[in-house]
Amino acid sequence: MRKINFAGGEPFMYPKFLGPMVQFCKADLGLESVSIVTNGSLVKREFLEQYGRYIDIMAVSCDSFDEQTNIDIGRGKGDQVTQLFRIAGWCREYGIKFKLNTVVCNLNHLEDMNAIIEQIRPFRWKCFQVLLVRGENDSEKTLRDVRKFQISDEQYQDFCRRHEHQASFVAEPNNLMAKSYLVLDEYMRFLDRDGREPSSSILDVDVFTALGQVFWDEESFKQRGGIYDWSRDTTQSGCGVGNNKDLDW
Repeated sequence: MRKINFAGGEPFMYPKFLGPMVQFCKADLGLESVSIVTNGSLVKREFLEQYGRYIDIMAVSCDSFDEQTNIDIGRGKGDQVTQLFRIAGWCREYGIKFKLNTVVCNLNHLEDMNAIIEQIRPFRWKCFQVLLVRGENDSEKTLRDVRKFQISDEQYQDFCRRHEHQASFVAEPNNLMAKSYLVLDEYMRFLDRDGREPSSSILDVDVFTALGQVFWDEESFKQRGGIYDWSRDTTQSGCGVGNNKDLDW
C-alpha cells in the first residue's frame, strides 16, 4: 500500500479522529501519500497547523465559482468560494498540495472557470462528469436523485474544451470513472460497481483475495490519470515527512 485517501461524507466532521489517522498513516506507516477530500466548510487553520505536516494533498470539492450556483447544487451557504481561497493559502503555507474537484452538471457546464483557476493555482483540477449510479442516485426512492443534474457527453466535452489548456486540468468522463475506483466501506470491504456484493473485509481476508471478489477496471484507472506525483512538495514551507520515491508502477 502506497497511498490512502480519506473521503466521505465529510471527513472534517470528525477532526479528533481524522488528525490522529493522517498522522498514523504518514508517520507510523510511512505511506507515500496521505490525502483528504473535503467540501472545505469545516477546515480550520488550527487543524492544518497541527496535522498539515502529515498531509500530502488536500482536495476541496467546489462545483462553481458562482455562490448561487453552489447553493442551487446543494453545496455551501454562500461562502464556499471565499473558504476555497483560504484553504488554498493555508495549503501553500503548510506545504500541502492543493487539489480541486469539480462535478460538471447541468447547472455549471456553461461556466467559464479559467480566471479563478489561474488565481488559486491548484496542482491538479479533477473535472468529473456527473455520474448516475444504479440503485444509489437514480430515482425519487434513493437518498439523492442525480437525474435532474445530468448532462450529455457533448455538453461535458464542451466544458472540457473550454478549460483543457489549464496545466492542472484532468478530465474524468463517465466511461472512465464508473468502475475505476477502489473504495473501502466502513467495514473495510471493497465496493463493487458491476452489480455484485461487496468483498469480504480485509480485516478477515488478505487484500488480494478481497480484490478478486469485485470488479476493478485497472486500465480505466490508468487512463484517468490515477498514477501521478502524489507526495507533498517538500520545497515549500512546512515540515516534510515521508519520501518522494519515483513512481515505479
